[in-house]
Amino acid sequence: MHTKRRKPFLQLLLFSIVAILVLAGCSNSSSNDSDKNESASSNSDSEYPITIKHALGEAVIEKKPERVVTIQWGNQDVALALGVTPVGFSAANFGVQDDSGLLPWTKEKLDELGVKDPNVFQDTDGLDFEAISDAKPDVILAAYSGITQEDYDTLSEIAPVVAYPTAAWATTWREQVELNATGMGMKKEGEQLITDIEDMLKEKASKYPQIEGKKVVWVNFSADDLSKLHLYTPVDSRVAFLKELGLDYPDSVKDLITDPNSYSLELSAENVEALNDADVIVGYGNDELYNTIKADPLLGNIPAVKRGSVAFIASDTPLVAAGTPTPLSIEYTIDDYLELIGGAIDKINE
Repeated sequence: MHTKRRKPFLQLLLFSIVAILVLAGCSNSSSNDSDKNESASSNSDSEYPITIKHALGEAVIEKKPERVVTIQWGNQDVALALGVTPVGFSAANFGVQDDSGLLPWTKEKLDELGVKDPNVFQDTDGLDFEAISDAKPDVILAAYSGITQEDYDTLSEIAPVVAYPTAAWATTWREQVELNATGMGMKKEGEQLITDIEDMLKEKASKYPQIEGKKVVWVNFSADDLSKLHLYTPVDSRVAFLKELGLDYPDSVKDLITDPNSYSLELSAENVEALNDADVIVGYGNDELYNTIKADPLLGNIPAVKRGSVAFIASDTPLVAAGTPTPLSIEYTIDDYLELIGGAIDKINE
């Protein structure tokens, strides 16, 4: 009797145990799937292929690049700042004091990384497609550059190309880091680099409160022809960097810009009154050029020129190349740059 009565009970007990195990299994499976999804989500920026859209097309990168090539201005500094030595990069064509093609901050970082003989493309007169191809790149970084569609199409036959986001020579240092770091499969590292630079800039600029809110125009004068002035617009990385330091751009000059994507503007000296609202003028030059401008009947009447609020960057200093910022040049030159601009602004109250 006891045996017959216990059998249904044992079956029920066995069924209950199985059900519990099944439910537990489903729960664990669901949990595991959730963990997998969470892991995939957190690592999404390192999943391939990576597609980077830009002004000239899109770069599709199938796997993490091992051989990185950079071309034109400063893109090598992004790779180096992230600890990656390009297998080839363009020689600097501005501000270099010797025939190395290396600016001091680039050389300093190469030395730090133990690189003795970098592969520097001597392409200041045009891209050396053969040398770029010989470097066997997995990706070509050109986030800050002026490459044409034709250049891009040729380069794309060698490797995926990360070009500028909107227009030639109009990429900010931050965009340069974002695009190039993503192209190397190092998006998160690039984001951290940006944060570190932002924190450093904030700390440095706080020592020059006189800069905050002042209006600036970057003007390139030529002693050979004072009838025309060459200005950089707010989309140019030089002006964008000045804005980041706390300076602003006068509306009187903004109103003259007809192409919002153009990094430069030519201004006739007859319209020089547009510069009257500038608290400070920044440009390439020296004391001799300043004296020439000050003696000119039109340019000499610009208020900033009259009082000496002109921050000219001489060609025999590293600052001549630092106006177009990269992660390495910013750290190397920021103290001198802020001192130069701050000193020019101090003349407002003299």
